[in-house]
Amino acid sequence: MNKCKICVVTGTRAEYGLLYWLMKEIQADDDLELQLVVTGMHLSPEFGLTYKQIEADGFVIDEKVEMLLSSDTAVGVAKSMGLATIGCADAFDRLQPDLLVILGDRFEMLAVSQVALIMGIPIAHLHGGELTLGAYDDSIRHSITKMATWHFTSTDEHKKRVIQLGESPERVWNIGALGIENILKLSLLSKDELYTQLNLDKNKSLLLITYHPETNGDVEGIHSLLTALNTFSNINLVFTKANADNGGRLINEAIEKYTAQNENAYLFDSLGQIRYLSAVRHADAVIGNSSSGLIEVPYLETPTVNCGNRQAGRQRPSSVFDVELNEESIRKGIERALQFNEPYEQIFGNGNVSQKIVGILKKMPSNLIQKEFYDL
Repeated sequence: MNKCKICVVTGTRAEYGLLYWLMKEIQADDDLELQLVVTGMHLSPEFGLTYKQIEADGFVIDEKVEMLLSSDTAVGVAKSMGLATIGCADAFDRLQPDLLVILGDRFEMLAVSQVALIMGIPIAHLHGGELTLGAYDDSIRHSITKMATWHFTSTDEHKKRVIQLGESPERVWNIGALGIENILKLSLLSKDELYTQLNLDKNKSLLLITYHPETNGDVEGIHSLLTALNTFSNINLVFTKANADNGGRLINEAIEKYTAQNENAYLFDSLGQIRYLSAVRHADAVIGNSSSGLIEVPYLETPTVNCGNRQAGRQRPSSVFDVELNEESIRKGIERALQFNEPYEQIFGNGNVSQKIVGILKKMPSNLIQKEFYDL
C-alpha cells in the first residue's frame, strides 16, 4: 500500500515554528510520507537563511522554491508571487503530493494555494477564519479558505466564520492554536542561558520587540515605537526583523540605525523557536504587532503591547494592551503592561494539536472532493 504523500509548504521562520510538531507527527507516521517545500524568507540571506535551521532540525527539504525579489514594494511583492506560482507548479509536478498543508494568510501561501487549486491537489488549511483588519493578509486568508478542502481553526468563533464563508461544517474542525504545542513540548532556556546566548546585559530586564508592516497602511509607525522606547534605556531591547511584506525593509533599516545608536538595543535576523519563546518567557513584556503576541505569549504569562491596527479584529486575552501608533500611547501601554499582575487568559486551546490534525487527515479521502457552497 502506497503511503499518503502530505506536502507541507513553509515560507517564514514564524510559520515554520508553528508547523514544526505537525511535521514531526507526519514524519513519524508509518502510513504517511512527509514532503517539504521551502520558499520565501527561508532562502534569503537578508532574513538569516533559516532553511538551515529546518535541516538542522532533522527534516529533508524536497524542493526549494526561490521567489523573493530584492524589493518590498507592492510591485515587488506581486512579482514575487508570480515567481512562487511558477516555482511551485514545477515543484508539485515533480512531487505529485496527495495533499497540501498550508498555514495562515501570507502572500506566499496565496500563490501556493492557487497552484494547488488548478493542479487538483486538495488543501488542508490551518488557522482560517481569523481577522487581521490592518493587513491584506485578511483577504488572503479568506481566499485560501475558499480554495481549501479541509479546515483546522484555532477557536470556535473562527470555525463559525469559516462555515459562514460557505464551507461545510463536516470539513471544519476547531483544534486550537498550533503555537501552544511548542510551549508545552519545547525545553526552553533559563534566563542566564538566554542572556549568555544573546550577549545581553544581565543586570537589566528585557523587552522583546517584533514590528511588521501594516500592509493596508504605511510603515511610519516604527518611528513612534522607537521614540517611545527611548524612555526605557535601562532595559535590554531585543528586536527581531520585520517580514518581507510591503515596507519591511524600511522598518528593518530604521531598527538597524536605532540599535547602532543605542547600546541597550539588539537586532537579530531570527531567534529561532527556542530562543524566541525563551525570550518571551523571560521578558517583562512583548511589544509590536505580531500575532504571537496575542496567541502564544499569554501562555508564557507575559503581557503584550499590541501596536496599531495590524491585528485588528483578532481575538485577544486581557493581557494584551492595544495602543495607537504614536509615542505617548505606546509609552503608556508599555508602562501599563509592566504593571500587569492578573491571571492570564488562555483562549486558544490546550495543545496536542498535531496529533489531532493527523488523526483527522488519515480518515479523509486522498483525492480532491467536489465542494459545494454551504448556505447558512
